[in-house]
Amino acid sequence: MPIKFGPETLSSVTCARVRLRIQSRDGRTAEGWGETPLSVQWGWPSTFAYESRHKAMKELCLALGKAWAANAESGHPVEIGSDFEAAVLPKVFAEANRNAIVGEPMPWLAALICASVFDVALHDAFGNLHQCLTYETYGLEYFNRTLEEFLTPADRTLSFAGKTAADFLLPKRKEKLSAWHLVGGLDPLGAADLTGKEPNDGYPVLLRDWIARDGLNCLKIKLRGNDEAWDYERTVRVGKIAIETGVRKLSADFNCTVNDPQYVVEILDRLRADEPEIFNRLLYIEQPFPYDLEKNPMDVRSISSRKSLFLDESAHNWKLVRLGRELGWTGVALKTCKTQSGALLSACWAKAHGMQIMVQDLSNPMLAQIPHVLLAAHVGTIEGVETNGMQFYPEASKPEATVHPGLYQRRNGGLDLSTIRGSGFGYRLNEIPRELPGPTAGFGS
Repeated sequence: MPIKFGPETLSSVTCARVRLRIQSRDGRTAEGWGETPLSVQWGWPSTFAYESRHKAMKELCLALGKAWAANAESGHPVEIGSDFEAAVLPKVFAEANRNAIVGEPMPWLAALICASVFDVALHDAFGNLHQCLTYETYGLEYFNRTLEEFLTPADRTLSFAGKTAADFLLPKRKEKLSAWHLVGGLDPLGAADLTGKEPNDGYPVLLRDWIARDGLNCLKIKLRGNDEAWDYERTVRVGKIAIETGVRKLSADFNCTVNDPQYVVEILDRLRADEPEIFNRLLYIEQPFPYDLEKNPMDVRSISSRKSLFLDESAHNWKLVRLGRELGWTGVALKTCKTQSGALLSACWAKAHGMQIMVQDLSNPMLAQIPHVLLAAHVGTIEGVETNGMQFYPEASKPEATVHPGLYQRRNGGLDLSTIRGSGFGYRLNEIPRELPGPTAGFGS
């Protein structure tokens, strides 16, 4: 099935995969791997031609490869990654926008997607260098600089002095996570919605069939954000299916297309009055508004006083999370596709200030799924993790699923992380029977 992002639809995707080598001061070396789908429609929504945006993002990946190969910095991956994002990425990004022939500049969110694959690989390599899981390297003994050099609290009673990411993570990762299923705007809910053009590939098509097969308990509803009647009716239809099938939790994603908080308020108030059971199952609202908070500084307390309101596309970094909190947002949805380093720093700032956490998907397939679910398992989310790669391209991850079946198949409503072990992100690459294509490019030694 295709997946709809706001006004655009995704029916194919390119994945970027990086192998990065590091060397310690004593001469030891290690390799790390990172991967992400280059989700053009999500990271760069536009009316300009898809292929021109797609090409520009691939070219930025190649330019970033050269920049990383020339990077002689040393330190912890959070330190190196943060410094790279602050000092190097803006220059490479600006040069890419000067060279790209698209008709409009690439947004920063698209640049973060491209940058994330290298940052994830760095964190994986660091764990491999120390022969332990990456999340075991987030304690004080591995850092040169602690969080007070990266984060500024909003409250003078708070301090990040002497703290690292480990101080804001769960003491032990969760081995099982509730799985959120994405109900896309094009997904048929019942037989009357079928057009006859649906794939006949052995996977469910109708929502009830997905719920029955995977034992789902959590549904995320993609909405339009510019058609109040449609959004309300869609929420009610999904909500009634949830009630009838025993699904416990719902969330609503307006995909950055709403321009006035009152739009969301009216839908919520109508639900509370006319469909109270659906309203009660609605756990949170995700990113109704355009993601540039600085250009669109709306007070959103009218929404967050009714339901938890989560930043997603807006949460590029902890500073924007801080701005969101000032405007009334109550939670942040983290994504590894905005860099592992950035996700960790945003998580630390948000948790220190009492904000709720969620980890959202980029329909992560293959290796990209593993750091994604690990982030959710370690930060402590409001409920599980969004995971929908198995809805939209399940066959893409078949080699990885031979080693990690519980990560690529949702069973009893959740994911099983127990196969993640070893070092780095616990990919267990040497056991995965994937034949990679030849590298697109190589830089450095």
